[in-house]
Amino acid sequence: MTNREKLLRNLSSAQFAVWELHLYLDTHPSDMQAASMLAQYEKKCSALMAEYEENYGPLTPKFAQGVEWLKNPWPWENGGACD
Repeated sequence: MTNREKLLRNLSSAQFAVWELHLYLDTHPSDMQAASMLAQYEKKCSALMAEYEENYGPLTPKFAQGVEWLKNPWPWENGGACD
């Protein structure tokens, strides 16, 4: 397994933990230990994502960089041609 794959696996695991803790806290909002764990995993996710993006590029689109793709015609706006 490459370093890139390890980093993605760690990020995926941390994101899974964040999601599960978020769901748990929806039904147990007074569980302060779970809320603390959620905050820790959110920090871990942010750090792992920053590390990945620094080394391998963005994982998600950055809309702040521009929305030029929105100005192009959509496929159905080309008069039926989907080339």
